[in-house]
Amino acid sequence: MGFDLVIFDCDGVLVDSEVISCRAHAETLTRHGFPITPDGVLKRFLGVSDREARRIVESEIGRALPDTFEADVKHATLSFYADDLSAIAHVGDAIAALELPKCVASSGTPEKIHHGLTCAGLYDQLAPHIFSATQVKRGKPAPDLFLFAAAQMGARPSRCVVIEDSVAGVTGARAAGMTVLGFHGGSHCTADHEDLLRQAGAAVTFADMRQLPDLIAKIGAEVQIAG
Repeated sequence: MGFDLVIFDCDGVLVDSEVISCRAHAETLTRHGFPITPDGVLKRFLGVSDREARRIVESEIGRALPDTFEADVKHATLSFYADDLSAIAHVGDAIAALELPKCVASSGTPEKIHHGLTCAGLYDQLAPHIFSATQVKRGKPAPDLFLFAAAQMGARPSRCVVIEDSVAGVTGARAAGMTVLGFHGGSHCTADHEDLLRQAGAAVTFADMRQLPDLIAKIGAEVQIAG
């Protein structure tokens, strides 16, 4: 195989949570004086770390959000998760079929990642190799989180393949020197999402997790030959 490690994003790749997360953020931001729709959150902040999204919002409104903001978003998100969250279709079988080491590198907080994966029934397949943007200085689209995950797993960046659904995530993984597969099968993905992922640098794009094991094997063989 040409790869030593598979790195999964979480929201929109493992759990079909982006629509839920955008709804929670939109309601909370609007309540705190930054009117925005769930679709607006999706377009502006998909894949961006909570810390970076907050910095952008505070810059635009010219003041700090309240100290309770993160807690408010977390409360809204987790309450929606309990009723509406599900795993991405077939992702559990895809993970089980991969014989390579694997981990998660997500923009979410550790609590959010844990809760999402647990609700979707995926936590035990991936723990304890779960990394959050809170563990690095800069979140996506910077490469820091991907480089941190690779270092923790003992893999060279050039031997890592990343599964991402966001432009910010693809950009960060490419900046880290990794191969990226762009997933556009989540409920949040619009008709142009595939093209956006390709433009950001995804080597291939796909919408069905049943394709993932074969795609990794095929591209890994090409990477091995090229190397």
